[in-house]
Amino acid sequence: MAKNDMEIVRGSGNVFRDLGRPNADLEQARALLAVRIVKALDKHKLTARAAEKLTGVAHTDLSRIRNAKLERFTLDRMITILGKLDQDVEVSVRVVPRTAA
Repeated sequence: MAKNDMEIVRGSGNVFRDLGRPNADLEQARALLAVRIVKALDKHKLTARAAEKLTGVAHTDLSRIRNAKLERFTLDRMITILGKLDQDVEVSVRVVPRTAA
């Protein structure tokens, strides 16, 4: 391939999988929930400290979510945070066999 040629690669829809991360589906789910949490905080114009008073979740944890530092958050904890921000969460699970890489 010449220096200026580009190859177009179709992504899987999960950037973490495309990057070869071992827990790609979990990371994708966390990222999607984090986006919803941040949107809810922004919609209510809540700072991390104000959201702490409303939700009981430490402002440092809310700041971690805003900064996409999600390693320490479980899915159920993130869903609980959304509930405390007056958001309903509907979860749908579809299990499919993995294809050979």
